[in-house]
Amino acid sequence: SYFGDRSSCVENANSLNLTSSSLRGLNSTCIGKTPLSSSRAVCRSRTPLMGYSATSSSTVSAHTGASVIVAVVEGRGLARGEVGMASIDLKSPEMILSQFADNATYAKVITKLKILTPLEIIMSNTACDSGNTTKLFSLITEHFKNVTFTTVQRKYFNETKGLEYIEQLCAPEFSTIFMEVQSKYYCLAAAAALLKYVEFIQNSVYAPKSLKVRFQGSEKTAMIDSSSAQNLELVINNRDSRNGHTLLGVLNYTKTPGGSRRLRSNILEPLVDAETINMRLDCVQELLQDEELFFGLQAVISKFLDTEQLLSVLVQIPKQDTVKTAESKITNLIYLKHTLELVEPLKAALRCCNTQLLKAYYNSLEDTRFGIILEKITTVINDDTRYTKGCLSMRTQKCYAVKPNVSEFLDIARRTYTEIVDDIADMITQLAEKYSLPMKTSFSSARGFFIQMNADCSALPNGQLPSEFTKITKTKNTYSFTSADLIKMNERCQESLREIYHMTYLIVCKLLNEIYEHIHCLYKLSDIVSMLDMLLSFAHACTLSDYVRPEFTDTLAIKQGWHPILEKIAMEKPVSNNTYLTEGNNFVIITGPNMSGKSTYLKQIALCQIMAQIGSYVPAEYCSFRIAEQIFTRIGMDDDIETNASTFMKEMKEITYIIQNANDKSLIIIDELGRGTSAEEGIGICYAACEYLLNLKAFTLFATHFLELCHIDALYPNVENYHFEVQHVRSSAGNEKIAYTYTVSKGYTEEKNYGLKAAEVSSLPSSVILDAKEITNHIAKQILHRQKSTPEMMKQRAVYHLATRLVQTARNSRLDPDSLRIYLKGLKKKYEASCPPPEKNDEQ
Repeated sequence: SYFGDRSSCVENANSLNLTSSSLRGLNSTCIGKTPLSSSRAVCRSRTPLMGYSATSSSTVSAHTGASVIVAVVEGRGLARGEVGMASIDLKSPEMILSQFADNATYAKVITKLKILTPLEIIMSNTACDSGNTTKLFSLITEHFKNVTFTTVQRKYFNETKGLEYIEQLCAPEFSTIFMEVQSKYYCLAAAAALLKYVEFIQNSVYAPKSLKVRFQGSEKTAMIDSSSAQNLELVINNRDSRNGHTLLGVLNYTKTPGGSRRLRSNILEPLVDAETINMRLDCVQELLQDEELFFGLQAVISKFLDTEQLLSVLVQIPKQDTVKTAESKITNLIYLKHTLELVEPLKAALRCCNTQLLKAYYNSLEDTRFGIILEKITTVINDDTRYTKGCLSMRTQKCYAVKPNVSEFLDIARRTYTEIVDDIADMITQLAEKYSLPMKTSFSSARGFFIQMNADCSALPNGQLPSEFTKITKTKNTYSFTSADLIKMNERCQESLREIYHMTYLIVCKLLNEIYEHIHCLYKLSDIVSMLDMLLSFAHACTLSDYVRPEFTDTLAIKQGWHPILEKIAMEKPVSNNTYLTEGNNFVIITGPNMSGKSTYLKQIALCQIMAQIGSYVPAEYCSFRIAEQIFTRIGMDDDIETNASTFMKEMKEITYIIQNANDKSLIIIDELGRGTSAEEGIGICYAACEYLLNLKAFTLFATHFLELCHIDALYPNVENYHFEVQHVRSSAGNEKIAYTYTVSKGYTEEKNYGLKAAEVSSLPSSVILDAKEITNHIAKQILHRQKSTPEMMKQRAVYHLATRLVQTARNSRLDPDSLRIYLKGLKKKYEASCPPPEKNDEQ
């Protein structure tokens, strides 16, 4: 059969009709696209890549190289736009299926692929037929220039076969997946092609009932498009990809590879379910309040290895038995023993916890299968066999892993190996005595046993080592070398090792067959360890800064919040600022001079929102958030101010994307829109974009240098103006300079015409500057006259604000009756103060 049959042969490349010129194994890295066969025409655009390249690593821990293979297929005809995806991490035995309807921009597809950071993308050959390349194929190849694409025949995207494979491979714990995906034909088709391809490149199959298979729709997480993730520097620093100044860098105190991967995926896809988020926050709160729990859990979690990768290797059955596969299985059984021995200490650390989620994890660890597997392992494997660091130590552990008297031939082979190792040590001791040199035995996985010696050249006869030594290398005063006899002894040692590994492998395979039916509890353990690791990381981050627990309401309110990444970079704590948006004041226009802090403030709000929605505490004195289903950012860069066609087109693409995809539950942040064109056109585009977004209930923050936009509040009562304050300081030489306070205040900036002020300190003639001021004042008066609020407008605005505050109070208030009465009286006074006085008629 296709699955579980180790004797079956690998299909040759022609049967799959692969068009990529080379195939890779688990540890290979793919830097450029392999060319498709000459019979396929590929349509590729050369727009610069936006977002993440699969080959750039960022501050995600060193454990995470690209190892995900993704299959993508799109419906045809009337079903175009319905996309199915299946992905599998070669380091983790979990297959994720997705199916969703996407629009013409394919924003969901691109975002999901950016988050997966694939090593390779598989698509049907019909997607890139000569002269008939699909838009989806073109967009994916445009956005993922550093990822290899492989096309396979459309017949392998077979939904019936996909469902069969899932039924054969899915572990019983995840069998509810059948109900979720039975009618999702495109993700099943993608799964069929993916599994067939992985079998081919890995030369192994997954054991029956061994895979974790889950369906991941788009509705359970917030969508952050790749451009926004890049603007906010969520996982990659824009200036230096190796730099840790990112949100991931701020929060990443994880101790395991799985915890680091989980944190990264959560940052890129925050939760949208307030109940789940609050369960996480409860855990973080308990970890902060209970030091014994925090340090006890951290000590145990830090001992775990990469459980997901361990599982992946355990459930794969190689089609050919080699020394390498034998050694790998033995190593992983030792890792499994090490992992299972940590279950009891982990339970002990969680025993006295109080929060719902931690209690659930404790109950999950009560699973009897952990004990059953460990008991079966300890009947065959030595109790003192341990995972150790150092290649020689680990080699010794593998050699003597199986208990004595289990196999007579294995015991004989190990005695032979021991004798050879002892002979090598004796030989090197004799050589040291013979030449009166301080030689010692060393070992490396590449060289085997060799000789090392610390000595000055002056200590050597004629400044050279004796002639019988070869392969001499010298680092400072350390010599490394070998001899012909030692090379022969190493060969005998390797031969003996191969014999030991082969016999141990047979015993290990028999043992694994006995424990396969119980091994699925490790999926649960892997999930628990990675989640606890992430929650501990959140708690650790809180201990290093004054973060607070967020609340979730229908309001975005941040009291004295600050930028979490800037805090790590700056020598002192950044300036704190307030933010307040509600349904009745959901659109904020922010003005202020260049470098006054607008962009930093906007990024700060988005970062705080993301931190809250992943279950982390937030850098503020107090904060509440409305759950955002989408987070869009269009942040102006310093080098964005040049007026050219490419900059302007980039702006237009970004604002188009936001307008096409935003909804009432979006958080939208736009900075410096319209700077790539003339002032008149820029104002027009900004005004039109604002009016469109004002029709939504989305929370929008719009920073601009076009002060004419500030008057939009006369027409729309849900618009608020804020500005960044600056102070004018006169130097001893009599020159006036601007001092930035980085503080946001209500109202629009009084710093009008800061372009003229910049001109004043330049070498422009005074007559030109005076003329510019006169023209500017004339234009400003005309605009102000046209946009001046009438008393009727002011009254409507006051009524609108009163109504929205009353609705908000009725919906969310937790005040006692007396406090509520005082608050309502305050609202009444504020309303009366906002209304214009009645105009006197002519008779009076």
